[in-house]
Amino acid sequence: MTRETVLITGGTSGIGLATARLLHERGAEVLVTGRNPETIRAARAELPGEVEIVEADIASLADTDRVIAAARDRFGSLTGVFLNAGVNKAVPLGEVDEDTYDEVFAVNAKGQFFLLQKALPLLADNASVVFTVGIAATRGLPGASLGAGSKGALLAMVPSLAVELAPRGIRVNAVSPGPIATPIWAKSGMPAEQVSAAREAVAAGVPLGRLGEAREVAAAVAFLLSPDAGYITGENLVVGGGTGLRV
Repeated sequence: MTRETVLITGGTSGIGLATARLLHERGAEVLVTGRNPETIRAARAELPGEVEIVEADIASLADTDRVIAAARDRFGSLTGVFLNAGVNKAVPLGEVDEDTYDEVFAVNAKGQFFLLQKALPLLADNASVVFTVGIAATRGLPGASLGAGSKGALLAMVPSLAVELAPRGIRVNAVSPGPIATPIWAKSGMPAEQVSAAREAVAAGVPLGRLGEAREVAAAVAFLLSPDAGYITGENLVVGGGTGLRV
């Protein structure tokens, strides 16, 4: 049996944390990154000690070099990479400034691209790469142009990366979560009652009638990373409860 070794960026909360937990439960060796000291402390308390956590800002290429060095020292090679780190800033077009634009694209697009580039020497033949994109990249949401554009850049890269890495048997796919019950809701800055009302309103618009759970996205990612998805590459798997299907 192949030893599974997986690197997860943005793995200390939400979908990344749920994926790290699930993969470890299934026997994989996992290394995760995070940049928020609070979520890092919480993840260290929640995840098994065998899961290595590296504090790093993926927008920094120097930090990325440290992450790759840690993965090399720990595993030697990688069978999977889940590029999940991201920032979400809902800002109307007229209020976007250059610093905010640069921050969002530095984390969501540049950081993920260069981490994959630097991970290439560690990727085993027949490895799997998964990007987190999100449905905002393909469906219109007011104030979401920055996040959608940065994640949409990743989505546009997926087919070309899949073709480029196919000679080594490396698969490249994306997963696009819809409305998911993660800590990102609490980071909106809205009062608790407004957050609750917003969650209920969003859930009402989902054909399945609820927000998704992080573990449901984690299961989709685990599938794409696994040999069971061995003939799937260049695709975008939407995990959104039917969001956007209604006319």
